[in-house]
Amino acid sequence: MLLLLTTLLAAQPAPVPAVTDSGRTVSGVTLPGTVDVAGHTLSLNGGALRKKMIFKVYVAALYLAQTSNSADQILSADAPRRMALHFISGHGTKEKMCTAWNDGLEANTPDASAVLKKQFAELCEMMVDTKDGDLMTLTYVPGSGTTVALSGTDRGNVQGKEFADAVLRCWIGPKPGPGEGFKKDILGGK
Repeated sequence: MLLLLTTLLAAQPAPVPAVTDSGRTVSGVTLPGTVDVAGHTLSLNGGALRKKMIFKVYVAALYLAQTSNSADQILSADAPRRMALHFISGHGTKEKMCTAWNDGLEANTPDASAVLKKQFAELCEMMVDTKDGDLMTLTYVPGSGTTVALSGTDRGNVQGKEFADAVLRCWIGPKPGPGEGFKKDILGGK
């Protein structure tokens, strides 16, 4: 009997390590549960599909140092964050993106300073036409500003938390360009 018990205990499988990447799939795009930014591990806060009429334009993912379903809490934190845009339609022209940035700034930061408006003009200069499969990231790191990258190539950097907040408000502000459903999903569906 002791031999049987010893054999059964030895045959038990080793414990399975906990899965730490709790990513999701949105409209066929797999979003990792975490990303590393400047030595910080950021967690997926939420993912959302951006549609324009009948076209699926991009799937967005918001990564934060501390997840939250409160736009105010997210914007008040001076911590690293990343917005990742996975383009799934070739409708992302530079002109359309610049119009969306400027509309988002006007709708969500109506008292924008001249400096902030100039920074949005710089952001527009960084934009290029996108194609299916492109990944645009806007990564804010305190003290380093917001780095814009397209498919792994840095397009530029804009300094200041005020700019980073104004950009993020385009998606999670009082009048999000992609709509309230998008905002809700980016804020974790709450």
